[in-house]
Amino acid sequence: MSGSIDIGQQWFTSQGWEVFPFQQTAWEHYLRGYSGLINAPTGFGKTYSLLVPILLEGLSDPQPKQMGIRAIWVAPIRALTHEIRLSCQRAIEGLGLDWRVEVRSGDTTTAQRKEQLTNPPEILITTPESIHILLATKGYDRIFRHINAIIVDEWHELMGSKRGVQVELGISRIKGMRPDLKVWGISATIQNLQEAMEVLLGPEVSPDQSIIIRSQREKIIAVESVIPDEIENYPWAGHLGIQLLEKVIPIINRSGSTIIFTNTRSQCEIWYQRLLDAEPALAGAMAMHHGSINKDIRVWVEEALHEGKLKAVVSTSSLDLGVDFRPVETIIQIGSPKGVSRFIQRAGRSGHQPLAVSKIYFVPTHSLELIEGAALRSAIASGVQEPRLPYIRSFDVLIQYLMTLAVSDGFIPKLIYEEVKKTHCYHSMSDEEWSWILSFLQYGGNSLGAYDEYRKVDIINGLYKVTNRRIARMHRLSIGTIVSSASLNVAFVRGKRIGTIEEWFIASIKEGDHFWFAGQALEFVRIKDMTVQVRRSKEKKAKVPSWGGGRMPLSSMLSNMIQDKIHKMADGQADEIETSMLKPLFSLQAEKSIVPKKDEFLIEYIISKDGYHLMAYPFEGRFVHEGIAALVAKRIADLYKISFSIAMNDYGFELLTDQPIDLDIITKELFSTENLILDIQGSLNSVEMARRRFRDIAKISGLIFQGYPGKAKKNRHLQSSSSLLFDVFKEYEPDNLLYQQTYEEVLTFQLEESRMRRALERIQTQKLVFQQPKGYTPFSFPIIVDRLNRERLSSESMADRVKRMIAAQ
Repeated sequence: MSGSIDIGQQWFTSQGWEVFPFQQTAWEHYLRGYSGLINAPTGFGKTYSLLVPILLEGLSDPQPKQMGIRAIWVAPIRALTHEIRLSCQRAIEGLGLDWRVEVRSGDTTTAQRKEQLTNPPEILITTPESIHILLATKGYDRIFRHINAIIVDEWHELMGSKRGVQVELGISRIKGMRPDLKVWGISATIQNLQEAMEVLLGPEVSPDQSIIIRSQREKIIAVESVIPDEIENYPWAGHLGIQLLEKVIPIINRSGSTIIFTNTRSQCEIWYQRLLDAEPALAGAMAMHHGSINKDIRVWVEEALHEGKLKAVVSTSSLDLGVDFRPVETIIQIGSPKGVSRFIQRAGRSGHQPLAVSKIYFVPTHSLELIEGAALRSAIASGVQEPRLPYIRSFDVLIQYLMTLAVSDGFIPKLIYEEVKKTHCYHSMSDEEWSWILSFLQYGGNSLGAYDEYRKVDIINGLYKVTNRRIARMHRLSIGTIVSSASLNVAFVRGKRIGTIEEWFIASIKEGDHFWFAGQALEFVRIKDMTVQVRRSKEKKAKVPSWGGGRMPLSSMLSNMIQDKIHKMADGQADEIETSMLKPLFSLQAEKSIVPKKDEFLIEYIISKDGYHLMAYPFEGRFVHEGIAALVAKRIADLYKISFSIAMNDYGFELLTDQPIDLDIITKELFSTENLILDIQGSLNSVEMARRRFRDIAKISGLIFQGYPGKAKKNRHLQSSSSLLFDVFKEYEPDNLLYQQTYEEVLTFQLEESRMRRALERIQTQKLVFQQPKGYTPFSFPIIVDRLNRERLSSESMADRVKRMIAAQ
């Protein structure tokens, strides 16, 4: 082994690199057959900590070439697969190994995929979905029969999603064929490392053959908030931050290369266009990157950024994971990143070299958000990051996985059950639940057994197998857990594809209308063969598409930091640049209401022409507030007849009604954890949230089919189908595992029940402070505007409504 490691060290030296201790440790343990988890800051060479021993193992392997796949490298985003391939190619050539490395993802052509099956590369860089597509291939065992290792990059990103469950299941099947398979995860930003390793390797992994390897060196991150000249004139609400554009341009101009991160694709499109309008010199030197833009454009942007040809790139999360763009000197974050780890991850795209400083600017999109700049800096200084919560008992993913095996070679239940039980996600699954799932595959469950379309699997000599070619084709087209709204291709009339756009947005415009997409003004010509045909336009005033998602919740770690900053400001401590700048705003809040201290919980009761507003401020994040608001509304309604509309943001929530509220009933009892689950489930909001959540579960489990390529079903049809199934299970089969899973996911991930419980327990220790301000306060205003933004205002524009509200203060 020492001889092999010497070869790796010599190659590192030839590149002018230093072998870090954590890399050396990883090489040694990999070659000794260990599995584990690598944790090191961005830019410290995590990729080479595992790539080098894979190649060293190949050098010492006496097996002849053309043995097939030796290692699979799983990556969560397409930009990262490209970067890993370049690193692999460099190391393969440097070590003189006659190996091929290829990428298999949604961007890979059909011809390339077929070639990979008949002549597979030694290293395959792929996604969780593509592993399952390989498992859906007849004779898949030959693809994996010589594999030695699976590396899962950015494991923290996958672990907190159902894509992580896909990884667990894929590993379980490949391990079933290759018991000596080595499994390693890579992560830069995660708190619960031990749990992360156990989820990846399985709860029964031997501690004698697994290890967590951490770098002892920390990444230096310099955080600077972009401060408005006058906080009094900066918006109290918003999500774009365009008012600070003139302060962002000088940052771009004095940096060699900059990535501007936005939280949504719409925000990305808007910032790109506004930057070009304000600084025409950026034309040709600035690009845009997000997941709906066509592959060719994205790859060009990545390569140009890597080669230092671009001055700036406006991006979403499509570039924030593990990508090495060494020319990038500066990162600009527009708006709250909602989490410390995400902020650190994005900061690491600059100074992507060992010991280099990562410089990141934080641009608040509204006044109160400025406090998050101080909170993020404090969090980084104290070394805290968020844990990732893994999914458990995701029966929709398991059903999809079993269908994947059934459409290829079929599966023997006893064998697969033993494999699946070794995963973290399904370790607690009972024999009865497994039997229900098998029956569901065969008959569709108790409620759907009369319908042939739900009878998908046949049993042939003990083998569960799909024999219907139509069902098999439909399943292969549905593999995956990323659930999004129906999308249409966007292409010029004469053919060149630009990307994809969501169906509901196109339904809102008519032929001849203009919209911005991929940095271009386009005119909508027609829809033909499920493609939105467009032509270039010179129109300056055009709509900006919006995409589903984008409303990320505030993490518990960041919310704790924000609470700490607010409590300090209540005590008169404002010694940071951000909090010092916010003094006028907090003085106004104190004048109209109060700034709550650590032992106080603020409730405001505001009367306006819209009705009676009950405002509360737990500062615990959007999802938690949705749950607490529904809980309090339900408990008030139990006391006397009243109805509310609910709005929330990351700082608090609003209950709005058209009748006066009896403030005497607003006591701590409303915030009690007693009967918490029953009261949440008894609220109308809980049922509606479950109904929305069930749509995704129905798609993943195959209960509803999204349609064939070019013939996708419309969103309203999918929603109607899933709602009908939800109501059927609710009425006739409440013990259906998919129906039960829906409520479990709502509680765990939508409402963050455990976090909500902690917030309610904290409120029980605080003094309720009631205030009845005349008009909206700085704390309440963003919540009100957020609600208005989601309501349809027919006779008055949103901007006019907000201006009128401000004037009324």
